Amino acid sequence: MPGQVVLVLQGGGALGAYQLGVYQAMHEAGIEPDWVIGTSIGAINGAIIAGNPPQQRLDRLREFWHRMERNSFGFSTMPRAIANAITVGQGIPAFFEPNLSSWWNPEARVGVEHASFYQTTPLRSTLEALVDFDYLNQQQMRLTVGAVNARSGAMRYFDSSREQLGVEHVMASGALPPAFPAVRIDGQPYWDGGIYSNTPIEAVLDDEPRRSSVIFSVQVWNPDGSEPESVLDVLDKHKEIQYASRASNIEQQRRLHRLRHVIREMSKHLSAKEAASPEVRELASWGCGTDMHVVSLRAPRIGNEDHTKDIDFSAAGIRARWQAGYDDTRRFIALRPWDAPIDPIEGIAIHELPGASAS
Repeated sequence: MPGQVVLVLQGGGALGAYQLGVYQAMHEAGIEPDWVIGTSIGAINGAIIAGNPPQQRLDRLREFWHRMERNSFGFSTMPRAIANAITVGQGIPAFFEPNLSSWWNPEARVGVEHASFYQTTPLRSTLEALVDFDYLNQQQMRLTVGAVNARSGAMRYFDSSREQLGVEHVMASGALPPAFPAVRIDGQPYWDGGIYSNTPIEAVLDDEPRRSSVIFSVQVWNPDGSEPESVLDVLDKHKEIQYASRASNIEQQRRLHRLRHVIREMSKHLSAKEAASPEVRELASWGCGTDMHVVSLRAPRIGNEDHTKDIDFSAAGIRARWQAGYDDTRRFIALRPWDAPIDPIEGIAIHELPGASAS
């Protein structure tokens, strides 16, 4: 691979099963990430990958998603609306459970760590069973998880290359309000990073020092351009747009990276005397010669989905998304688009599967 392998995992609840298929295809091809960046369910999947030795990663991911499945009392054969209503009312035993006090009195001033419709104590137990945080903090693989400060609204990336990460950092990245409570770290309350940046690819492109990278950007929200025709369609489209990767963000990053390459190329035309000037050296330091291949993986729509698909933890839904991620990634690996050269001025190449809709 021409550079470090980075796996960027978007948030999206049950849609995160697609990421299991992506990692399985990479693992089977012998492509292990050097760095995983995740938000929400992407942070959970990322922690399981980074927090286990290579030979255990896939089994631990499968175990997590097995624990997420809802199969009791004929769940898999129920109409979707009824199945989702059960999830809303009962939660998922290994993930979250109702915080009934908030249901009866949502105006109660209980504090940010309790002001939620559900509580996530079960998720803590699940993560502690499936993630070896001692191994994770040995930096065999770098992990970054994004969360938003619930007091200031500022985005923060917790990074294992700079600090010790624990279960609270992963839970904070998945603390989507008002469903889940904020998680306090170093005295500050944090919510799900997805409400600020659900596909934190900028963490790679803004990293210092930058390294040439092959970035698998895994997007589970996919606004496909269809026009909504009903209220339910509008709800679905609204959520897709809200949490999808922003084309404007990656375009801005592409322009910034191009400017870095332009500075580098201009520096080559300076005389030795000019280049030795402290002022010029300072300006030239803004240049960059790294190449970034962005492998854009976008989950397809599975069946007749609606705006509740992110709580579709049915076994059938998980299997279908898992398989889709596996198939898409195998196709990309067969194509190996990262082997193609990049324009030395541009520095970033975005690769999409043939036939994939633009986001």
